[in-house]
Amino acid sequence: MAAGNKGFADLISNAGNLSADRAPRLPPRTGILSSRENRLAELASGAVVSRLHEAVDPVRCRIWEGHNRDYAALNETICADLIESLRAQGRQEVPAIVRRVANDPRYDFEVICGARRHWTISWLRANNYPDFKFIVEPRELTDEEAFRLADLENRSRKDLSDYERATDYARAIDRYYSGSQQKMVERLEVSKSWLSRYLELAKLPAAIVGCFESPHVIGISHAAQLAPMLNAPKSRDAMLNAASAIAVEQGRGVEEGKPLSPAIVVRQLIAAAQGRAPKRVVRPVVIRNEKGGVILKGERTSRGGVTIAIPSLANCDRAEIIRAVEALLQQVG
Repeated sequence: MAAGNKGFADLISNAGNLSADRAPRLPPRTGILSSRENRLAELASGAVVSRLHEAVDPVRCRIWEGHNRDYAALNETICADLIESLRAQGRQEVPAIVRRVANDPRYDFEVICGARRHWTISWLRANNYPDFKFIVEPRELTDEEAFRLADLENRSRKDLSDYERATDYARAIDRYYSGSQQKMVERLEVSKSWLSRYLELAKLPAAIVGCFESPHVIGISHAAQLAPMLNAPKSRDAMLNAASAIAVEQGRGVEEGKPLSPAIVVRQLIAAAQGRAPKRVVRPVVIRNEKGGVILKGERTSRGGVTIAIPSLANCDRAEIIRAVEALLQQVG
C-alpha cells in the first residue's frame, strides 16, 4: 500500500513534466465532429474525391465537337425515359461532365458527357418546367482524355447506336492516335478485333448507308456481313450499282410507314453483289388507331397464311383489336 501511495504521489508531483507520448488520451469524438474528421481523413487519403457541381442554364453550354452522340437526332421519343425520370425526381441527379470554355461570349461550358441530359433539361425548360437547372461537373481535360471519358461512360449504354460509336472511333483514331489501332486499343483497354468491327462499320460507303432507314439502325453485325463483298472490287461495284434502287425503295417505305428492315436491306445488297435478283419484298400491313399508334401488323406467309402481331395489348381494347383484324384481313385477302 505504501508503495502504491508513493507511486501515486510521484505521478502527481511529476504531472507538469509528462512527455508527449505520456499525455492523457482524449475521449473519441462522436456526432458531427466525428463525421467531419472522418470525411477530412478520407479526402486527405484519396479514398474520396470531392468535386464541385454547378447548376447552370443549358443555353450557356455547347456540345463538344468530339461528342460521340448525334445530338441532332435526339427528340422527345428518344429521351422519353429521361424526361419522365427528371419530372418524377424534380431535379437532375447525375451531373454532366463539362469543360470551361474560353474566348466565346455565348458559352461558359462545353458538354463532354451528358448530351441527352442537356437536351432533356432544355426541353423541360421549354415545356412548362422553366426552373430546371442543368447540373454540371467542370473538369480540366485534354481532347484525348475527354474522348476516353465519354467513351467509357457510354460504352455500355444501349441508347447509343453502333453507328454513332463507330464514327466516333473512326474520328478519334486519326485525331488522337495517329491512325494506330494498337495505340488506341491500349488506351481504351479493348481488344483489337472489337475495335476493328466498329471501324469496319464506319467505313461503309455513303451509298450503302443510304439504303437503310437511318444510320442508327445499322449494327456491327450488318457491316460484318457486307465487308467481305465491299473489299472485292467486282462485288463492291455490283453492290453500289444496286444501292440507289434500294434507297428509293427504302424512301417509299419510310413515307408509307413501312421501312425496310436492316436484315432485308443486307439481303438485297448481298444478292446484288452475288449477281442474284433480290427476293420480292413483302411489307407488313399496319393498322393504326386514330392517334397514329400501331394496333397490329400482319402479312402473308409463304404458304398462304397470315401472321398477325399485336405490339401491346395494353394500348387498345378487345373491340378495337377485332376491328383491326377485320381491316387487316380485307387488305391482305
